[in-house]
Amino acid sequence: MKRTILFLATNLAILVVFSLVVNILMAVLGIDFGSTSGLLLFAAVFGFGGSFLSLAISKWMAKRSTGAQVITQPQNEVEHWLLNTVARQAQQAGIKMPEVAIYNSPEPNAFATGPSRDNSLVAVSTGLLRSMTRDEVEAVLAHEVSHVANGDMVTLTLIQGVVNTFVIFLARIIAGAVNNMMRSNQDEEHGQGGFLYFGLVMAFEILFGFLASIIVMYFSRQREYRADAGAARLVGANKMIAALQRLGQGRMDESELEGSLAAFGIRGGKKQVSELFLTHPPLEKRIMALQQGRFS
Repeated sequence: MKRTILFLATNLAILVVFSLVVNILMAVLGIDFGSTSGLLLFAAVFGFGGSFLSLAISKWMAKRSTGAQVITQPQNEVEHWLLNTVARQAQQAGIKMPEVAIYNSPEPNAFATGPSRDNSLVAVSTGLLRSMTRDEVEAVLAHEVSHVANGDMVTLTLIQGVVNTFVIFLARIIAGAVNNMMRSNQDEEHGQGGFLYFGLVMAFEILFGFLASIIVMYFSRQREYRADAGAARLVGANKMIAALQRLGQGRMDESELEGSLAAFGIRGGKKQVSELFLTHPPLEKRIMALQQGRFS
């Protein structure tokens, strides 16, 4: 419940901030958001703005939502090993040392987040540390370090920003056209401010958002293959395969991680009706790709 409330509150704050930005732009620059160019700017502000603000606060959000404790002064041998392992892998990958954290969860999982390659966080769950061998944990850490080295957080943010922009823009363009065709002469004076228009906008945003998610999920699955391949280069394919096989031995319930954290976890959630809506490829496909040397 705490994670859900924090997630909703943060997104509401982002919405308020960008509503103010749009209104300021309208007043200062004299932009008419009723025009096509003005509407596109409006869509871009919300589409990219929300994505980049979420990226900027991603580390803070991750720590708050999972309760992850960053290791600053190692208290035991496990923490020493985690820091040394990530430091070695980060050096091999050519990135600045990420913050390393542990969060309390029975779910065997790990994630990477942060606004850039040189400002990132790698976190592992207590469940993962308990259920995996050192070699397997090393491979999981290498997978997350590879996400950071590949710039996946920024790439996915850009992709999300583009699709958000077009969802907002196209929903309003098409809703306006349909509204103009449907409204009668007597309520023409209400223009596009009527309930019909806003209802159509919401319906088209849901439809286009659903379709856009297929695009985002495709890119999400591709970067999982690349992160697996990156881990194989850092620690060896056998260790990464063993880690994925270990994940496959447990129950694949819905991940406890939310939002972008779930997309950057080592494991996906439960099976969907179609692979089109999965953030992660099925484990058997990831293992096969490593065994066949694909995505390397």
